[in-house]
Amino acid sequence: MALERTLSIVKPDGVQKNLIGEVYRRFEQAGLRVVAARMMQLSQAQAEGFYAVHRERPFFKDLVKYMVSGPVMVQVLEGENAVSKNRELMGATDPKKADKGTIRADLAASIEENVVHGSDSVENAKNEIAYFFAAADLCPRTR
Repeated sequence: MALERTLSIVKPDGVQKNLIGEVYRRFEQAGLRVVAARMMQLSQAQAEGFYAVHRERPFFKDLVKYMVSGPVMVQVLEGENAVSKNRELMGATDPKKADKGTIRADLAASIEENVVHGSDSVENAKNEIAYFFAAADLCPRTR
């Protein structure tokens, strides 16, 4: 198993519903460690830059509007196979299709307001982490 890091965001609906602690509890119970965290309000430019890969998709404008609608909690998670483990914890994007016991199945209201974001690959995780955090912001690796 590989020790990895991945980016996770508790989205505006999760922050507004006071779910940060519950989401973190699930990370920790699954063996993931928070090695950097920051609460922030994304600007229009930050949200557009972060989701630039989706710029041509029909949902891009609504996604950006949603992500700037309130504060978010951005964190870096570390652990064995952190990317896939976090994806498993989150569940499918559509909470109606997410497995019972996942964050989205248990806590999300809709496909749009689905509580969390997580990197979808090790390479994207590196880029997404660098988008929000300088190397000096990250705690040293656990091993």
